[in-house]
Amino acid sequence: MTDDSRPTSEITLLGRSYVIACPPEEQEDLERAARYLDRAMHGIHSRGKVLGNEKIAIMAALNITHELLRVLEERKASEETLSQLGERLDKALNETSR
Repeated sequence: MTDDSRPTSEITLLGRSYVIACPPEEQEDLERAARYLDRAMHGIHSRGKVLGNEKIAIMAALNITHELLRVLEERKASEETLSQLGERLDKALNETSR
């Protein structure tokens, strides 16, 4: 597949359109991600403290990365808790089956 024939999708961030190479099966996910990023960028832009789309994009990326890392840490903690509960359950079942 040549570059000219690669499927693309158009997204809009802060009113500016971008054409992104994207397989058709991932287009919905790309559009959803673009909407999320656009909302984050508009939130930063509306505060008026950061000028320039590049700085707004960097701040939005940092905020979204922070959110992602926090969720991943929470998920890891939940998985550890479930694992501990599973071990306690296995121990309790083993003790009752004796």
